[in-house]
Amino acid sequence: MAEAIETTPTLLTTADGRPLKTALAEAQAKARRRAFFLVVPLILFVIVTFLIPIGYMLKRSFEHDGFASSAPAMVAWFAANPDFDPTNPPEEAFAALVSDLTRMQAEKTTGMAGTRINYSVPGTISLFKGGARAAKNLQPPFKEALLAVDAEWGRPALWRGMQSASHVYTAEFYLVASDRKLTDDGWARGGDKERIYLYLFFKTFLISGIITFLCLLLAFPVAHLLATLPMAKSSLLMIFVLLPFWTSLLVRTTSWIALLQEQGVANDLLVALGLITEEGRLTMMYNMTGTIVAMTHVLLPFMILPLYSVMKVIPPSYARAARSLGATSWTTFRRVYLPQTLPGIAAGSLLVFILAVGYYITPALVGGADGQLISNLISFHMSKSNWSLAAAIAAMLLASILLLYWLYDRLVGIDRLKFG
Repeated sequence: MAEAIETTPTLLTTADGRPLKTALAEAQAKARRRAFFLVVPLILFVIVTFLIPIGYMLKRSFEHDGFASSAPAMVAWFAANPDFDPTNPPEEAFAALVSDLTRMQAEKTTGMAGTRINYSVPGTISLFKGGARAAKNLQPPFKEALLAVDAEWGRPALWRGMQSASHVYTAEFYLVASDRKLTDDGWARGGDKERIYLYLFFKTFLISGIITFLCLLLAFPVAHLLATLPMAKSSLLMIFVLLPFWTSLLVRTTSWIALLQEQGVANDLLVALGLITEEGRLTMMYNMTGTIVAMTHVLLPFMILPLYSVMKVIPPSYARAARSLGATSWTTFRRVYLPQTLPGIAAGSLLVFILAVGYYITPALVGGADGQLISNLISFHMSKSNWSLAAAIAAMLLASILLLYWLYDRLVGIDRLKFG
């Protein structure tokens, strides 16, 4: 019996004598480093222009030091007495308050402190200004003296508001954005006329859904036509689809004002045709109708393009095969063509809906008081009222979008999206 011949595996090496396995690993690591350095500028751009602003917004939604920085004595007293009775604050609390009011008057920070408390207890700016002017002349007992200046200083809601504002970080703005109101008994649901934020949230999502549906209804036949026409005609029509991107949003919006106002082109045409009377001109501007019409026009291309990109690659032979097997036109569309367009429908709907939720220029110009959306309220608070409240509303809007995005991913699958 012949003896088995033992062989040792040959070690593969490169031309310079290095093990091939080691050389491949080094080459792959070098390629990964090169790819990483290529995307570093993009990563930095996203961090600076997207993540940092969102992080700052989230921070501001919890942060406001307007009262805490102006009333150190009150901050210290609230920290030492967290369980005090707001219905009957003691003399020591009023003594700290008078001390801080005197300081505010000297440092001219009364308005800042009063404005901070006014966010949760409306009407307190003038109260703080009057109390600060009188503080330096008040004598003990300070409780009786300050209540003699204005009995509002004894309101439990005011003391609850000052206790909350004594903390730089608070969830108070989220309570306000949820239509909660600070009362003498604590936070409670506001009255019917005071519940505006949640109503605007619901209204914004409803209008965005209507606009998305209208865009889909209008874009589907247009995208189908673009996908089935010869290239020369399709390219010409595509120019008209892309034309809005080359026109200022302000110009497009103001054009709708000229078209839809009571003395505008649309009403003049209806009167000329005898469909309406001069006295019965339609009100289509500065209301929700104007907002829906203008925003549908603005966002329509964002629905057409994803649909077109999907429809363009659907082989016409599928429909012909279905017809040759006896399917009707409706059955062919419903069971063969439509399912293949679902990725484009999903992508366009998601894109249009998210854009519609965040639009504020068009509703501000054509919507009037009735056509305003939650984004207009965010813009108002951010520029003229309360930055922290605006940040809280924006954070709630962002959370709602992320929740819808998550639900969409769970129900449909984000991997089915096709933008082109």
